[in-house]
Amino acid sequence: MSDAPRPPFRADHVGSLLRPKAVAEARAAGLKGDALREVEDREIPRLIKMQEDAGIKAITDGEARRAFWHYDFMDMLTGLDIEEDEGEGFNFKGVKSPGVFPAINGPLDFPDDHPMLEHFKFVAQHTTQCPKISVPGPSAVHFRLNPDRIRYEPYRDIEVLFDAITKTYQKTVAKFYEAGCRYLQLDDIFFAYLCDPKHRAEKAEAGLDPDWLISKYADMMRNAIKDRPEDMTIGMHMCRGNFRNAHAAEGAYDQAAEAIFSTGVDIFFMEYDTERAGGLEPLKLLPKGKQRIMPGFITTKSAELESMDWLKSKFDEASKYVDMDQLGIAPQCGFASTEHGNALSEDDQRRKLELVVRCAEELWGGV
Repeated sequence: MSDAPRPPFRADHVGSLLRPKAVAEARAAGLKGDALREVEDREIPRLIKMQEDAGIKAITDGEARRAFWHYDFMDMLTGLDIEEDEGEGFNFKGVKSPGVFPAINGPLDFPDDHPMLEHFKFVAQHTTQCPKISVPGPSAVHFRLNPDRIRYEPYRDIEVLFDAITKTYQKTVAKFYEAGCRYLQLDDIFFAYLCDPKHRAEKAEAGLDPDWLISKYADMMRNAIKDRPEDMTIGMHMCRGNFRNAHAAEGAYDQAAEAIFSTGVDIFFMEYDTERAGGLEPLKLLPKGKQRIMPGFITTKSAELESMDWLKSKFDEASKYVDMDQLGIAPQCGFASTEHGNALSEDDQRRKLELVVRCAEELWGGV
């Protein structure tokens, strides 16, 4: 790993990939434990090779061991459980997610044997490039949490809860570093949700000022990563939902951009594939320096390849607000934020990653 390329990269991706057919079939057949792990261990190296062959330097396991981008990680925390209810979950455009919900039943902590530490190590052992793992950010623990599912009495005080989440993530960062991780991505998509009038109204109806929440979420992220070693890079992905090609939120970044860029995160993966993400003007709030924005002009929600001329025109526009040296390119989201995946083929997915690399090579001369 000492000889592996180091971030930031000009070409990158959010992390999740379409689940290999063998993994999907094993899950559908009810395989668990060692039997399922054997299938995953066989298929993940193939995902790693696909990324490497495409020219990507930041390599993940495609989240192939997970059902959800966030709930698996959260369910593995001490004190937090993902509970299944009959019926459906949250609204996406034209579809609803499964009926699973977070609940807090005890003191929060990141356990020393959190399984995703081993998930990261597996990738590190099977790539010569830079291993990366993407996990949900601090806001994910709170945003979907119904107060009725907070059964640990001290956390009914929201400030106490936020402090516990922050400390849990401080340990998360430290433990991944101990495991050898030098590129950790924390997906805090709910900054973007809190720019959507519908979601803002829902939080206001629940007695929470959405602007206060944006500020508190930024505080949690900032404090969670502030003590990371200098050689650890932190990324953060923001989008408006990604379940079977559907989104769950709309709205520009304007109301959250200043807070987002104040977190101390090194690399920002920002969805920008459709008009629902708003304009590029908020990018001007990024401080000059070494932080980098990866505008997601390339969508993972359809197989159609964006033209190079169109991508170049988008970067011409973006460069009006932020220096090209602080920009890179990545897809707008993962390809399979849940095990259900988006409606693309594996070939489509590969072509999208190859387009990311070609774009970086044409605009910056390399990845």
